[in-house]
Amino acid sequence: MNFPYRNRALRSISLVLSLLTLVTISYGQAKSSDRQAEGVLQKAIQNLGGEKYLNVKSQVGRGKYSLFKDKALVSFQTFVDVIVFPDKERTEFKGGGKLTIQVNSGAGGWIYDGEVKRVKDQTETQLNNFKQGIRTSLDNLLRGGWRSDAELTYVGKRQATLGKRNDVVKLIYKDGFIVEFEFAEGGTPVKVIHKRVSADGNEITEEDRYAQFVDIGGVRTPFIIDRFTNNAPSSRINYETVEFNKTIPESIFAKPSSPKEAKRDLKF
Repeated sequence: MNFPYRNRALRSISLVLSLLTLVTISYGQAKSSDRQAEGVLQKAIQNLGGEKYLNVKSQVGRGKYSLFKDKALVSFQTFVDVIVFPDKERTEFKGGGKLTIQVNSGAGGWIYDGEVKRVKDQTETQLNNFKQGIRTSLDNLLRGGWRSDAELTYVGKRQATLGKRNDVVKLIYKDGFIVEFEFAEGGTPVKVIHKRVSADGNEITEEDRYAQFVDIGGVRTPFIIDRFTNNAPSSRINYETVEFNKTIPESIFAKPSSPKEAKRDLKF
C-alpha cells in the first residue's frame, strides 16, 4: 500500500536534516578557521613583543622615502612620521628644498604644500586614502581595530622561499574590501596584499613587504617597507630611527593658521 503523503513528509524531513547538517559542518569549519586565524595573530603579536608591542601608544620614525617608476628611482626625500594610535598621523617630507606636511586626525586632515606655501584641507579622496591605509595596516590587524568592521578568516599556507610556507589570514570588511596578511612560521610579518581599482577602472594589486626587523626596547619593528604595485617596485620606506611612547602634544595635529606656523620645527 502506498503512503504518498508520508513519503513526501519523510523527504521533507530528510531535506531539512541534510541542510541542518551542512549548516552545522560549515559553521564548524568557519569556527575552526577563525581559531586558526586568531592563533596566527597571537603568534605575530608575541613575535613583535607581546604586551610591550600592544602597549605602544605612539611612534616617531625618521628616515628616507623613495619613489620608483619603471624600476627607476624618481624621487628621494627624508621624512619624520609621528603616529598616535589609532588614527592620528603627521608626516613631514623634505626634498629638493621643499617641505610637504600631511596631517590626519580622526575624520579630518590638512596639508601644507611648500611649493606654493599654502595650508589647505585634505580632499575627500585624500581622507579616504588615509582611512584605507589604516584598514590595510599591520597595526590595525594586530591591535584589533578591525573587529567591529570586518571578519577574520584563515586562508591557509602559501609558498614562500624554498622549503618554507607562510600562514595567510584575510580580513573581509563589510563593504567587501579584502586584505590578506602573510606571516612566516615564527610569526614574523612578511607582507600585506590588497586590490584597488584605478581611475580608469583597472584592478591594481598593492603589496607591502616587510624587512629588517629591529628590536627597540623589546618591541620588534620593520625598518624597511617596500611597496609593490602590480608586482613592480613603487616605493620604499627606510627608517633610520624609531621611538615608541614619546609624549606627543595634540597641537601638532591642529590645522595651523598660517604657512609660517605650519613650518615650525616639531618639538616633543
